[in-house]
Amino acid sequence: MARMKFGAFLAPHHPIGEHPMLQMRNDIKFAAQLDALGYDEFWVGEHHSTGWEMIASPEMFLAAVGEHTHRIRLGTGVVSLPYHHPFTIAQRMVQLDHMTGGRVIFGTGPGALPSDAHMLGIDPMTQRDRQDEAIGVIQRLFAGERVSHKSDWFTLQDARLQLFPLQEEMPMVTASSISPSGMTLAGKYGMGVLSIGSNSDAGLAALPTQWGFAEQAAARSGKTVDRANWRVLMSWHIAETREEARAQAGKGLMHWHNEYTVGTLMRPGALPFKSPDEAVDQTAFVDGAASVIGTPDDLVAAIRKLSTSAGGFGTVLGFAHDWANRENTARSWDLVARYVIPEVQGLLEGYRTSRQYVIENREWFERAGQAVLSKIMSHEGAAAALKAGMQAGAALNSPNAPDLDKAAAEAGE
Repeated sequence: MARMKFGAFLAPHHPIGEHPMLQMRNDIKFAAQLDALGYDEFWVGEHHSTGWEMIASPEMFLAAVGEHTHRIRLGTGVVSLPYHHPFTIAQRMVQLDHMTGGRVIFGTGPGALPSDAHMLGIDPMTQRDRQDEAIGVIQRLFAGERVSHKSDWFTLQDARLQLFPLQEEMPMVTASSISPSGMTLAGKYGMGVLSIGSNSDAGLAALPTQWGFAEQAAARSGKTVDRANWRVLMSWHIAETREEARAQAGKGLMHWHNEYTVGTLMRPGALPFKSPDEAVDQTAFVDGAASVIGTPDDLVAAIRKLSTSAGGFGTVLGFAHDWANRENTARSWDLVARYVIPEVQGLLEGYRTSRQYVIENREWFERAGQAVLSKIMSHEGAAAALKAGMQAGAALNSPNAPDLDKAAAEAGE
């Protein structure tokens, strides 16, 4: 499989209290930081309630991000297809692709928050079927077809896009959690997968069997799926030491869990943490933990373990959060770029091999020093200068340097 890619998934999850305008500006700044650090992908979600998730239009937000970045791929993570007419979604994604220079990844989902669907008068029982129906129509529109389609929730009459994606084929991805529905859709349409459910202990446990659902659906539909197009979500906060990571993330993690997961979503079985230490221990230091709070080495080990258990995937996405303050959060992503990414991608192997080769072949390379010494000692003036230079404390800083102290002593005999 190709070298693993890295990215960030911004839901976003921001605690209520900060000015929304400043939050959005900081999120754009965050995307620019990732772009400068060499991350591959940046994903933004769509939500309309809960107070914590305040980006309603990932397309609009990514258009702004596109003006502040240069190479990072920009993904909608995700557009909730049942909330919109498929034709207008296709139009917006095509426009975004052109505005960002062909960097768009079109991520789709049925809609994650029941409160969003309720406000729009959508029965949750219909959402996954509507996502399925919309994907089929949008793929046909992207392909340049003129589409007529009548549904119980939208109608198309001789509809054809007047502008097509800048990319020859815009990548399409569907969100997947613990249920098989997302993976099944990916297989049916030959799409990529965004495993959001992997951000939980249960989701991690389900990963080894999840990909099989996509492969089975692809076989039934005559499509193919590729693990290189599988994106898996993880949570982390990284510092130079575990103690620093714990101290930086604990309070914010506790607030996020207690106020959002328990207090807002009221997730079944979720109980509030009693202290920041308990929050860190239960999130990152229990069997099957879905998060890493520690050092770059800890994250490298966790990613490798997850990739092995899942059978391999193409991209790991870090879940963007506000567990730590902005300075330490930026430092965490910086450490991942500097130390985790090159380790996982094997970028340092050549350095280590070269260094070890020099160490193990020391005797052969010493001939270079002998050659330098031979030329010095065969020249009367150079030999005298060597003796004087060594007495004055001069040093020859070179990989080919012979033992000059010994040579100078011998020259003085």
